[in-house]
Amino acid sequence: MCRNIRPLHNFEPPATSDEVSAAALQYVRKVSGTTRPSRTNQAAFDRAVAEIAHATQHLLDALVTTAPPRDREVEAAKARERAAVRYAR
Repeated sequence: MCRNIRPLHNFEPPATSDEVSAAALQYVRKVSGTTRPSRTNQAAFDRAVAEIAHATQHLLDALVTTAPPRDREVEAAKARERAAVRYAR
């Protein structure tokens, strides 16, 4: 999976539509193999991002969990620690 796509489920506050759209954009970029489509493909690219964002939001709305919501700050700190270990010189 693309490293830029982050888990969006079970956070307090819930994922925003901007976060969902950003994840959809990263997914479409990865699948299409391009960060900027040509003018000819721009409409298809934008449509795919919108459809995937829509489906992702429906998925997040439908998921149910008994786990307590995760804290974004704590998860970000854990990610920074993992990165420090991974990229330590």
